[in-house]
Amino acid sequence: MNQTRRERARADARGNPPGVSQPEPASPAPDREHALLLMREMLRIRRFEEKCAELYSAAKIRGFLHLYIGEEAIAVGAIQALEPDDAIVATYREHGHALARGISAASIMAELYGKQEGCSRGRGGSMHIFDAATRFYGGNAIVGGGLPLAVGLALADKMTRQARVTACFFGEGAVAEGEFHESLNLAALWKLPVVFFCENNLYAMGTALKRSESETDLCLKASSYEIPAWPVDGMDVVACEDAARRALLAVRAGDGPCFVEFRTYRFRAHSMYDPQLYRTKEEVEEWKKRDPITTFETLIRAHNLFDDEDLKRLEEEVGAELAKAVEFAEAGTWEPVEELTKFVYSERVR
Repeated sequence: MNQTRRERARADARGNPPGVSQPEPASPAPDREHALLLMREMLRIRRFEEKCAELYSAAKIRGFLHLYIGEEAIAVGAIQALEPDDAIVATYREHGHALARGISAASIMAELYGKQEGCSRGRGGSMHIFDAATRFYGGNAIVGGGLPLAVGLALADKMTRQARVTACFFGEGAVAEGEFHESLNLAALWKLPVVFFCENNLYAMGTALKRSESETDLCLKASSYEIPAWPVDGMDVVACEDAARRALLAVRAGDGPCFVEFRTYRFRAHSMYDPQLYRTKEEVEEWKKRDPITTFETLIRAHNLFDDEDLKRLEEEVGAELAKAVEFAEAGTWEPVEELTKFVYSERVR
């Protein structure tokens, strides 16, 4: 049977058999020290987000709140592959990325409270976390808005001959935006040091990917711009780290951008306002069987790298860190009213 043009493109772009691209198989378990690090970081994000949901219900956190529960493997795995001097541009579901990058839980929690001790002085809230010290450039509330920013950062690094990479995280909903196509086109044309990390959780807010895109193979879309692209199991932290390292190695070699599609699922609603009428409870429960934390725990226990005492210790450490973060946020101060226009306009130099 003759191949269609689409099938040939899929096969040629990635060296895969014709058909929808498949995630690569997971790698073996890491060594004990690294396994404990990955588990701890995923637990930090999960418990932080659970605490945020609790505090939101208590009206301590206000505005929009988008939780990362279920997607922890992506931020933890991918950011492990980055160097400290690399830049990160994230989407509005970015608490996990910020924690994995090294921004303190206390600083993030204070930001969610709206306190001036927060990493964005309380002005950004949940969707606009920023930290220059760790080169974390948002938190961007506009869908797809981070893509051109990432391309700009990468262009600046290339023009100034900086040996670093920009990692851009975004959801599959951004693929429908013009910024996606413009950004990938320019990144490929100019061979920029940027890696595009697409977190495909199947639902852009409440719209299923298959209801909004005629072509649901996102790697094929990226490949159309002559960008190496491949999918990975976004529920597997080891596979996420391996895929990120592979992409970053190519980008650092000067070969231009790469695109990685992390196939994942959020266990909670799009935001705290979302009634979730677009998916069934049965579907959610089925995905929970692939919880990235429990599946990784099973893997490292099977290799005798982890036991009950390790889990207890990690939970206690994470619990203590979160308690201090909440205490810090509670004790934080509101920005004085007379300073609310500060940073809105450039200040006169005298």
